[in-house]
Amino acid sequence: MFKNLFKSKEKHTTNGIEVFAPITGKFVSIEEVPDPVFSQKMMGEGGAIIPSNGQVVAPVSGEIIQVAPTKHAIGILAEDGSELLLHIGLETVAMSGEGFTVHVNQGDKVQVGQPLLDFDLVSVKEKAKDSISPIVFTNSGDTGKTYEPVHVSECQAGETVIFQVKK
Repeated sequence: MFKNLFKSKEKHTTNGIEVFAPITGKFVSIEEVPDPVFSQKMMGEGGAIIPSNGQVVAPVSGEIIQVAPTKHAIGILAEDGSELLLHIGLETVAMSGEGFTVHVNQGDKVQVGQPLLDFDLVSVKEKAKDSISPIVFTNSGDTGKTYEPVHVSECQAGETVIFQVKK
């Protein structure tokens, strides 16, 4: 009866892993991000979410490898070696951490769905260039893996699969 209670949501297959939405909202292609660094994939493959709330959860199981001093971005090393950057809003670095509460530290191990940070969505919409939040595989050019977006529009944080990572 309890055998699945403590199992990770993340599914490993011989072909790769599933990546879940880190934020609840509308999932869009990386090309729709109004910033060329993201939309032209200068940082890597990915997608973005237009958030409907201010909670960010782990999209994969892995290790926190970076927490920006301004609290607007978190880097995660997934168990399959993929490096993910979760970037909340555009030009949110200028907010200097105001409206952001981080729940993890560099070196922490995380599981899919674990809370990573909270942000004040109203404040981000008022003070940042845009609330759209890129999810980027920063080492996608080096892994030999494919990062295939799942065709969904609305996504639920920690519940909806948004990418299939395949070897």
